[in-house]
Amino acid sequence: MDKLGVSVSAFDCDILRSAFIKSVTEERIPEDSWRSFAALLIRDLTGADDVDPDLLEWIVRK
Repeated sequence: MDKLGVSVSAFDCDILRSAFIKSVTEERIPEDSWRSFAALLIRDLTGADDVDPDLLEWIVRK
């Protein structure tokens, strides 16, 4: 995923989604906070302020 100039590999995407699911489950993060939490994970990985909306949607989908 490279819409915003930051390349994230498919492997990185899988790791992000796995970390997201594990954190949501273990920390009992409410569903209304999922998008902001996923965006934080993406920003931590990429170091960029902008988040690819398609990547964000893929991570938080059920």
